[in-house]
Amino acid sequence: MGIHPKIGITGLPRSGKSAVMEKVVSMLADERVEEMRARGDDVQAAKLLGGMRCEPLVENGERVGFKCINYQTGEEAVMAHKNIDSRTRVLGYGIDPEALDRVAVPAIQEAMDDYEVIVIDEIGKFSVESEAFVEVVRKAMEVDKPTLVTLHKKSRHPLLQDIRRRDDARILEVTPVNRALLPYKIHKLMRETY
Repeated sequence: MGIHPKIGITGLPRSGKSAVMEKVVSMLADERVEEMRARGDDVQAAKLLGGMRCEPLVENGERVGFKCINYQTGEEAVMAHKNIDSRTRVLGYGIDPEALDRVAVPAIQEAMDDYEVIVIDEIGKFSVESEAFVEVVRKAMEVDKPTLVTLHKKSRHPLLQDIRRRDDARILEVTPVNRALLPYKIHKLMRETY
């Protein structure tokens, strides 16, 4: 078992999981850049955070889908949309597992290979429809690097169950009460070994 923390952020939909994660990511990145500048290192060449993030697609104030984005390159693909005609439908969204295979899977693999911190937002009902995504996340959880993931709160998928059960995982729930302070707590946990 590794020394680096694997931190899972969970919470109900719209609880602010992704916002907490973004805050932690920006704190880690800012701090790392400061350290590198102080040492005179090439900040441009730094490979700090790698992985994927999710963003809702909103039309006329309504969520119509979700896209996955490669943290490193900004490449994106729509992985779930109300208008996708798919055999796989979750919560009224059609799922396109190939979008995940094309963008999310290589992003996570690159993070495992080349980056200091692995970031995966979000491991949930849509993303587990891709077998390749499930596989690469399982592999990422075995890599000894600081890892930050957001987890769907209610999913009973074996992947999420396994992550929740890990001895080296800390699962923290976002609530309206702790939302403002949680990023600082997570940042501190990650800094202890990073």
